Amino acid sequence: MRHRKANVKLGRTASHRNAMLRNMATSLFEVETIRTTVAKAKALKPVVDRMITLAKRGDLSSRRLVAACLTRPSVVRALFKTAAVKFAGRGSGYCLMARIGHRYGDNAPMCVLSLATADAAGARLAPRTGSKSSDRGRRVAASRASESDSRAARVAASKAAEPEAAETGAAAEPEAAEPEAAETETAETDVERAPEGGEDSGDKS
Repeated sequence: MRHRKANVKLGRTASHRNAMLRNMATSLFEVETIRTTVAKAKALKPVVDRMITLAKRGDLSSRRLVAACLTRPSVVRALFKTAAVKFAGRGSGYCLMARIGHRYGDNAPMCVLSLATADAAGARLAPRTGSKSSDRGRRVAASRASESDSRAARVAASKAAEPEAAETGAAAEPEAAEPEAAETETAETDVERAPEGGEDSGDKS
């Protein structure tokens, strides 16, 4: 029976598993983001959290323990130099795990494991001030307010467009009336000239 054995074997012997976790932790501290399976990421997170806690302590004993785990002295120096600044506002949970689907071939669940630095992930992992229902209510209220604002803007734009259309129609009506007035004046002139021509022709006859 596997009582009091909480670690995951990952299909490897103890020496192979320890060497793999050491290499993965070193790579994570070096590039701050690695792509691995979910099972390996869950096994690696406690190791990374312990290394960062020791680096924040900063004494000689902690440096020796970290150097015994990580495989590159340059990574150890960089970790002790920047850990207190990067993770100053965090007491635990120094890793972020984002699932990215399954691996082609064996369909193993994959994820991206990254360091939760204060500037990159502090806002993302900030504690929530209210419950989920209150957050949802605020989001719904904000969306409704935006919809009402957009509706009011459309109504104002339509009202502003109506006087312009009326002015344009009023300006077009006099232009259309001017040709009619010109035709009326021409017809009246022709009527006045016709009797004059008739009287003259009658006198001559």
